[in-house]
Amino acid sequence: MTSDQPIRQNPSLLRRHPVLTYFLATFAISWIAALLVAAPKLTQGGSLPKLTGILMFPAMLLGPSTAGFLLTRAFDGPAGVRNLLSRMRRLRFPLGWYVALLILPIVVLGVLFSLKVLVSPIYTPNHFWIGASFGILAGFLEEIGWTGFAYPKLRNHFSTVPAAAILGVLWGLWHAPVIDFLGAASPHGKALPLFFAAFVVAMSAVRLVIVWFYERTHSVALAQLIHISSTASLVIFSPTAVSPAQEAFWYAVYGSMLWLLALVSHRVTPTSQPTS
Repeated sequence: MTSDQPIRQNPSLLRRHPVLTYFLATFAISWIAALLVAAPKLTQGGSLPKLTGILMFPAMLLGPSTAGFLLTRAFDGPAGVRNLLSRMRRLRFPLGWYVALLILPIVVLGVLFSLKVLVSPIYTPNHFWIGASFGILAGFLEEIGWTGFAYPKLRNHFSTVPAAAILGVLWGLWHAPVIDFLGAASPHGKALPLFFAAFVVAMSAVRLVIVWFYERTHSVALAQLIHISSTASLVIFSPTAVSPAQEAFWYAVYGSMLWLLALVSHRVTPTSQPTS
């Protein structure tokens, strides 16, 4: 086999399990990178400073981006890489598709304003506008792997919603090393398991939204922009005075509302069945 031949021509474990290979590689690269960032502080004992936790996250972005590119090259060859790059540049579609960038901020604000009125003023949305920049790197690099490689491979075996749900849950779990440093109420103490569960629910729902638009545009670029919008809206509007338990609660409500919206959207406008 020459260096230009995709790995699918080699009867190996990688050929038979591309999605498993992707997740193993992504988790390993990301979590090892996060550990290397945290290692100097871990050797000193005690808890990790928040700054260290924040710095762990950019290191984790190496996982989905590196695995996405390398496995695309390995499985699909140079043509696959060209296709991936083409989907990352695909932004020419009707202006109405850009409504995708407003959905997640609107749902975040809708949930928080409802909780402010019905539960407590403590859920008043924040206005940390510089947070709009926080998701740029994450959205751009992560979607190379999640949408560029993993989702199309999952779609070879599952219909849209199961494929998106599997990817969304694993995407949420991928955040485990830094989960206690996410959200305005971090660290979360005894509420951490509840927050983590609510976070996974929310992220899997976000993935369904991303997939709805990807199925209709085949644009990794749009997926990257929706991801940026998701992260930015959470950073900008997350209420700062909530307790860890209150933060877990509003994330759970947000995730539940987004799941409902996404499932209705997929139900009303279904896509085709898996290709193989």
